[in-house]
Amino acid sequence: MYQHGNRDMLAWQAAKYDMLANYYKYLDPQKHVHYYHMHLQCMQQWLMGERNDQMMGMNGSPAKVRVLHASPDAPAVDVYVNGQKVLENVSYKQQSDYLEVPGGQYQVDIYPAGNTNQPVLSQNVGVEGGNMYTVAAAGKLNNLQLIAVMDNNAVSNGKAKVRFWHLSPNAPAVDIAVKGGDVLFRNVPFGKATRYLTLPPTTVDLEVRVAGTNQTALEVPGVTVSPNQVYTAAALGLAGGQPPLEAMFLQP
Repeated sequence: MYQHGNRDMLAWQAAKYDMLANYYKYLDPQKHVHYYHMHLQCMQQWLMGERNDQMMGMNGSPAKVRVLHASPDAPAVDVYVNGQKVLENVSYKQQSDYLEVPGGQYQVDIYPAGNTNQPVLSQNVGVEGGNMYTVAAAGKLNNLQLIAVMDNNAVSNGKAKVRFWHLSPNAPAVDIAVKGGDVLFRNVPFGKATRYLTLPPTTVDLEVRVAGTNQTALEVPGVTVSPNQVYTAAALGLAGGQPPLEAMFLQP
């Protein structure tokens, strides 16, 4: 009877019926039982609403989560969430589509593809309903970790939006600059994603520099950002090693 009401009303009704049940407890046993059952009905529906909010996030929407394999020396992997396989045979530099999940805490286990004997990583990840996330399996295999960042696909009409995400485990903190020009992002350490920067659509040559210097660690020529698009420029790979340091562009 109350499934379409809000939970504040259900809580008020539950309290009222509890009071009436207690009032009639000795005066009229039948009315006591009647109001007690009404109290229980309201409480059950109120608790169901609480569980739904916890599952879906307070705004009633699921979270959207994608996974990026960013570990340069890790094998292809299978990804399990709360004991259920959700992705299989994800190799280095591969990203999944966004998966819709209720907001909450999740146990994520990552195994070498096709092998469930021993996970290479087990970690809890929390997400909130209504938000978008990219979760990177990052770092070298012997120090693998999940790094989650919140994505945002909102952009001003006619503009582009760009951020940088440092996912090279052996590279120092870096600056991202226009070649021969301004620094866009300063002193970004491993694992950190910057805030988004709104730009006009353009094509530009970029440099990844050792933070605070003019020493170029990576050149990224001919980067085009289009109107109404959102980009994450991720630095992957190993500085001076294999696979080499490179830039990968994710959208949003």
